[in-house]
Amino acid sequence: MERIQRNFQERLDLLSEKILRLGGLVEQAIGRSVRALVERNSELAREVIQDDSEVDRLELEIDELCMELLALQQPMARDLRFIATAMKITPDLERIGDHATNISERALEINNEPPLAPLIDISAMAHRAQEMVRGALDALVHRDADAARAVIAMDDELDIRMVQVFRALLSYMIEDPGTISRALRLSFVAKYFERIGDQATNVCEQIVYMIDAQVIKHAGTLPDGSHEPPA
Repeated sequence: MERIQRNFQERLDLLSEKILRLGGLVEQAIGRSVRALVERNSELAREVIQDDSEVDRLELEIDELCMELLALQQPMARDLRFIATAMKITPDLERIGDHATNISERALEINNEPPLAPLIDISAMAHRAQEMVRGALDALVHRDADAARAVIAMDDELDIRMVQVFRALLSYMIEDPGTISRALRLSFVAKYFERIGDQATNVCEQIVYMIDAQVIKHAGTLPDGSHEPPA
């Protein structure tokens, strides 16, 4: 029995390591994708796109390990919540990697055209999105529900910045129709960073559940799908 328990704990530790490895890869991909965009570095963009296969491979390994733990070990309570959380956050982390790949693909397109404008707001969005992913991973490592909630609260800034970027890009398109294709690509990039923030929020909601056994996803939503009015 002791050997079985020890093996179970070793497999849980391996699961933690793989999740953190996946998180580290996608966080790195975000940073490299924005560098490819800001520095107009097409070679770096190609590397991000190529490295996404490692993210996909690791996601599949985590899925397989989770199923093994559930099928063979029949975990209880805390361990079960951790495994369930792993199964739910892994797709979000993989999607973050996909968004970094999408950003790099847009960078390849944008880098072939003259610069449209300084990318200050988009760079700020990238920094915040990367910070949210890092904060989510830290909350997971330290089993810190308050830290996870703090990351969730950061998502509003990304939403506000995205609106600001869209307005600025719309102005460019109205003033000069020749900028439309570049402005549209940049608007896609802004949306990708906003989605990264959403995915980091999803991860943190699952972390809160894992630690506090409290479901905060869809908080404020009524049974009919409408939302509670603000207090």
